[in-house]
Amino acid sequence: MDERLRFVARLLDGEKMAGLCREFGISRVTGYKIFNRYRESGLDAFRDRSRRPYRHANKLPFQVERTILAIKREFGWGAPKIRDKLIRQLPMIKPPAASTIHAVLDRHGLVKRRKRRRYKAQGTELTAASNPNGLWCADFKGEFMLGNKQYCYPLTITDYRSRYLLACEGLSSVRSEFAFPVFERVFKEFGLPDAIRTDNGAPFASGNALFGLSTLAVWWLRLGIQLQRIKPAHPQQNGRHERMHLTLKKEATKPASFNFLQQQERFDRFIEVYNHQRPHQALGGAYPADLYTPSPRLYRLPLPEPDYPYHDRTVRVTHCGRICIGKRKINLSKVFAGQCVGIREVDEQIWLVSFMHYDLGFFDQDEGRVEPAPNPFGPEKVLTMSPE
Repeated sequence: MDERLRFVARLLDGEKMAGLCREFGISRVTGYKIFNRYRESGLDAFRDRSRRPYRHANKLPFQVERTILAIKREFGWGAPKIRDKLIRQLPMIKPPAASTIHAVLDRHGLVKRRKRRRYKAQGTELTAASNPNGLWCADFKGEFMLGNKQYCYPLTITDYRSRYLLACEGLSSVRSEFAFPVFERVFKEFGLPDAIRTDNGAPFASGNALFGLSTLAVWWLRLGIQLQRIKPAHPQQNGRHERMHLTLKKEATKPASFNFLQQQERFDRFIEVYNHQRPHQALGGAYPADLYTPSPRLYRLPLPEPDYPYHDRTVRVTHCGRICIGKRKINLSKVFAGQCVGIREVDEQIWLVSFMHYDLGFFDQDEGRVEPAPNPFGPEKVLTMSPE
């Protein structure tokens, strides 16, 4: 208020608007706004104005709100049925939306809130591989700072059986949009594995999505790659890969290079030595390149859409992660954006949502989201998918 008062006082003394606005660090639009308010309201113009809205979108007349509460207490119905009752009981008024009625009930403590079940990482069943490409291991080695003060996050991928280092790419973030091109390049060069083992961190898993699935994991499922996740805080379950990280840290990150290009050159040189020149004790002194051969499963695009012959319909998930059925919008998860899912009615007004071979969850007429089914990726429930 004092600043505005000084600003107007100097204007009244004859100083120019443009110069004053530059001195006070405001635009001329704001300066004229303050001065015009002063001319209209005097000193009251310097006080902060309330930002309270003039009207509330879901504010109802108290008589209608009282009727809604009376119907709820008498019959115990939900918002849709109360709305239908209001249309019959009070035909002279415009009926409020079901969401507005629900907000009234919620405000008066008449809505029973369900606890949202949050996915808790627990790992999956882990199986070894006796042949190359039966299992790949992927992880981000711990970040480190380059000479130019930028952090580098090396994404590494190895073959479980041969210990062959398929990729070591220095990235500026662990976000999925940076990891996608690396995996796609590796798939094009070496083919597809039967399974990929990772931890439960980003971008391999997501704590906010169904069963911890991420966009990257959903893509792997579309490619016919089985998911393997270690238990939280059990890095020894990916011990072969972690041992490679120790060698990588000693030979290619200390001291760190100045920028990403220089650091990637060191990573590429490390890959060459690790695969073709460094004898591996666990392999009887052989090189990883002596045992590794590319996968016969080729990476081909475009991917065929999933087929759901035993479901009532196939629905494509919207970019915001919803299933649209008529006018209904059911929240699923953004990790399935653009994917086709199958919908099947398993009981009266209860539908099952499936993605490929996996049952994701159920929704009914009253719920606006999918409630999770039993975890199909749990330790005892991982499906073995065919190479096709």
